[in-house]
Amino acid sequence: MAKRIDAKNLNIYYSKFLAVSEVNFTIAPRSVTAFIGPSGCGKSTVLRTINRMHEVIAGARVEGDVLLDGENIYGSDIDPVDVRRTIGMVFQRPNPFPTMSIYDNVVAGLKLQSGRISKSDLDATVEKSLRGANLWEEVKDRLNKPGSGLSGGQQQRLCIARAIAVEPQVLLMDEPCSALDPISTLAIEDLIQSLKEKYTIVIVTHNMQQAARVSERTAFFNLAGVGKPGQLVEIDETTKIFSNPTDQRTEDYISGRFG
Repeated sequence: MAKRIDAKNLNIYYSKFLAVSEVNFTIAPRSVTAFIGPSGCGKSTVLRTINRMHEVIAGARVEGDVLLDGENIYGSDIDPVDVRRTIGMVFQRPNPFPTMSIYDNVVAGLKLQSGRISKSDLDATVEKSLRGANLWEEVKDRLNKPGSGLSGGQQQRLCIARAIAVEPQVLLMDEPCSALDPISTLAIEDLIQSLKEKYTIVIVTHNMQQAARVSERTAFFNLAGVGKPGQLVEIDETTKIFSNPTDQRTEDYISGRFG
């Protein structure tokens, strides 16, 4: 089942440097939330804290809470590996494993998670995941070919198939279309709309038109000033953010006065 996400008094550090301060938000299950804002304001940093990817960077740490259906994923008894199984991630550039086939790319995470699985179960997972990523019809006759031989848009959908093969409840996407052509971008956006029926989705994007197209809610991040931490300025219904934001800084950004 898709999960609700709550961030409470979240402060994110790189060693002693406070990168993002006092972030609070709620993200509903089975919805799409977009993070927008200028470069360097902390959007991707906040995204990575939601599945504890931030802490793999040396010296990085988090203060505050990130709750998944009320359970703090930063609790002392929580295994970060389990968190990352529950909260999948798709990165900015497609990153299929270059030496693996399309088939093996899809089940790579599943094999690590579950150990020995029957061939019939693997076959079923591959087809289900590729169908879920709207890629099955394009690759079903070449599953043993390298994943790196696909087009950029197909590779990104393959990475999405790999992410959903382990059946997460949340899917994080860090600018998943920034390296893609317009046709591939449209395919990913259509896919996001179908995936939200099962998953809670959070997407970082520099493309405000994309945020308006795919999300129900939008969070605007900005820098507090030169040398100061990033901050969440406001989060609201996407239509309100783009038509009648509460904060003047949001209005200035979406109208092109800065950024």
